[in-house]
Amino acid sequence: MAKQGSRVLNFVAWLTGVIVSLAVGFAMVGGTLTLPSWLGGRVLAGIAGWVVIITTALSALFAILNQ
Repeated sequence: MAKQGSRVLNFVAWLTGVIVSLAVGFAMVGGTLTLPSWLGGRVLAGIAGWVVIITTALSALFAILNQ
């Protein structure tokens, strides 16, 4: 019984991570979250946002296919 509960908790934690990662990635692409201008500003934030979105989507897909 405890194993089933921990499995559900692991799934909830994983899903939360995916949702937060996608939210941050889309916020960076959309311009809501930016970097300081001396660090590349909006352009670098947009690129980093797309990297976050793509890697999160791929890892979620691989995790689902692995199950």
